[in-house]
Amino acid sequence: MEIYQLQDVSFTFPLSDQAALSHIDLTITSGEFVTICGRSGCGKSTLLRQLKSILTPHGKREGTIHYAGKPIEEANQRTQAAEIGFVLQNPDNGIVTDKVWHELAFGLESLGYDSGSIRLRVAEMASFFGIQHWFHKNVAELSGGQKQLLNLASIMAMQPSVLILDEPTSQLDPIAAADFIETLRKINQELGTTIILTEHRLEEVLPVSDRLIVMDDGAIIADDTPRRSGQTLFQMKHPMLAAMPSPMQICAGVEAGASAVPVTVKEGRQWLDAFLQGIPALHRESWSQPVVNAVAGVGKRQKPVIQFKEVWFKYSKDASDTVKDLSFEVEEGQFYCIVGGNGAGKTTTLSLTGGLVQPYRGKILIDGKNIAKMSAKELFTNQLAILPQNPQHLFVKKTVEQDLYEMLSGSPLSFVEKTEKVEDAVQFLELEPLLARHPYDLSGGEQQRAALAKVLLLEPRILLLDEPTKGLDGFFKDRLAHYLKKLNAEGVTIMMVSHDIEFCAKHGEVCAMFFDGSIITEKATKAFFAGNSFYTTAANRMARHVWREGVTIEDVIALCKQSS
Repeated sequence: MEIYQLQDVSFTFPLSDQAALSHIDLTITSGEFVTICGRSGCGKSTLLRQLKSILTPHGKREGTIHYAGKPIEEANQRTQAAEIGFVLQNPDNGIVTDKVWHELAFGLESLGYDSGSIRLRVAEMASFFGIQHWFHKNVAELSGGQKQLLNLASIMAMQPSVLILDEPTSQLDPIAAADFIETLRKINQELGTTIILTEHRLEEVLPVSDRLIVMDDGAIIADDTPRRSGQTLFQMKHPMLAAMPSPMQICAGVEAGASAVPVTVKEGRQWLDAFLQGIPALHRESWSQPVVNAVAGVGKRQKPVIQFKEVWFKYSKDASDTVKDLSFEVEEGQFYCIVGGNGAGKTTTLSLTGGLVQPYRGKILIDGKNIAKMSAKELFTNQLAILPQNPQHLFVKKTVEQDLYEMLSGSPLSFVEKTEKVEDAVQFLELEPLLARHPYDLSGGEQQRAALAKVLLLEPRILLLDEPTKGLDGFFKDRLAHYLKKLNAEGVTIMMVSHDIEFCAKHGEVCAMFFDGSIITEKATKAFFAGNSFYTTAANRMARHVWREGVTIEDVIALCKQSS
């Protein structure tokens, strides 16, 4: 049975000359697991919102959309609320109550269910999702992963026919993201719920997907099984290749004409073993030597610009400590990455570094000065800038263009100089089509790019980044990395909190693991990721049985080419 049928659907935002969606023809059958991917701003989120008309943004739509055999306009708000579940990218945007149990019951209460039915469904969902252990907690006490799971459970309590998710794992750590995707697989397999989601992190989701739809510039360019859609991209030599799972990219980089590309790490290992069959083990040992030397080498130390000395912090007098006895240093011009689970204290550490909150014990020094004794003007004027986890916190104007100019409002630059700086930022982050749009009308990836532009306009000496790659496609990640390395070369110090393991492994200089309020280990990037079970790259999991130090896709491709 067809659950959705889209025929020649186009959509254009107000005051825009370019269509966000262009002549989309798409049929989704009941019970399918469909993943949609594409470059940031390609129309993924806009397409999802067409599938629940009460969430469709203002603009001009052409073509027809049928839901369960009828025009979607005929489905009233109650029907759409009950039958079409929608999980937003930011977990906080989907939560409306203060208690976990009330959030689970809220949708059912709104639909008018009796108390007995509500109690039964809430108990059932809490048990299915493993929420019973934090059933009575305040929502504010939950980690990002728990909030997103609560969003999902509260929607599933209404027993929807379709579950639509817009980049649901973008703010989750690798382990929480894998658990969340596994929960979606169970919902799809055990309940028969149709799942349609957009994602940039495809390593975990493609193995459980029936279809992979790839979008570009508002149109569908590939729609098939994940393996065949990947092969289509290889044949097209499309930039979205950079977003495909590591086994796919490695295979394509080594065997351009491969007839069957691996999708999972397991398949990637099997492909790698077959490729290396017959290569003497002695040769394999010699391949790893250059990388070991590179990891072991210690460069000249620079002066520390960020120093934490036995720092303790908690958000209220009666709360538990979020940061515990934290001591570490970041050197001048260093690209310092912090990884770790949701709720470990990483974002709080960035807030402490920026002086947004103050520790109750210990010292934080910037260039040797205690930030507790520095004014906000002294700290932020041409010295320190922060990209927050939620980019919406930076937006204060009605258009993207006004927001960019607002960032330079206190600058002594002339209007011509300000215009040149804004134009450079707009060009670098490809914001031209978005300048007249309200920042809140942008997709998650577009908001991230606009927020990055605002922060980079300050030209800081110390750049603090909280999940900067969230919502960005592989193409923009590479561009961002190029720019960050350029800043590094100019002496800018970068401290980044991220769940994007692949980005940290490829571009970071030093990586640190945050756990239970403190840093438990800190190493050079390759040494940090080599051999880890979960906090490592898919490329390392695929190749470490042959080459432990093979951390990035490029490392493994080089290994394979060296052997051939």
